[in-house]
Formats: sequence, C-alpha cells, structure tokens
Amino acid sequence: MATTIANLTAKADGSMEGVFATLRVNAPITLIPNANKSREDAPDYRIVNKRTGFEIGAGWHRISQRSGEEYLSVKLEAPEIGVIFGNLAPAPGGEENKKVILWNNPQ
Repeated sequence: MATTIANLTAKADGSMEGVFATLRVNAPITLIPNANKSREDAPDYRIVNKRTGFEIGAGWHRISQRSGEEYLSVKLEAPEIGVIFGNLAPAPGGEENKKVILWNNPQ
C-alpha cells in the first residue's frame, strides 16, 4: 500500500513546492529542476528543505517497465528518517498542478 509523504504544487518554472510530512518530520520542501546536469546519471531534480536550505534528496525521470510511461523517482535522506524512496504521482482531485510523493513500504 502506498502512503502519501508529500503534497506539492507544480510551478510555471518547472519547480514544485509543498510539505514533506511523516510522523517525525514536517518540512517545507522544493523540488528544483537540475538544468545543469554534469553527467547523464545526475539527478533531474534536487530536493531542498526550504527552512534550512539543505539538500535532502533528489529525483530522476524513469520509464515504467509495465506501462512505458515516464514518472519521477525520488530519494529523500536525513538522519531522522534514514533513506526513503518514493514516486511522484498526480494528487487526488485531478488538478493538473497538484502532485504527491508516494512511499511504498518495501516490506
């Protein structure tokens, strides 16, 4: 079962802003497009805590093997949460600019 861990709003410049929230964390975040990728495997997005300015994650464009559709795979990491992997998805309600990050428990 997937769990929503962030609610985001897409901006005209390609960035996304919102809140990353778990039982231990409640942090404003921004996903910033990485326009100056230095390598092919560099992240497509940098995830930054808006309060501290620290980078807490990254996102990569991927292609689903099942559907062939593109999606954004994200990795968040901090001492209080460890490492969390998730995927960006449309938010419920159908608003084009609303997104969520879903975490699938690996267990």
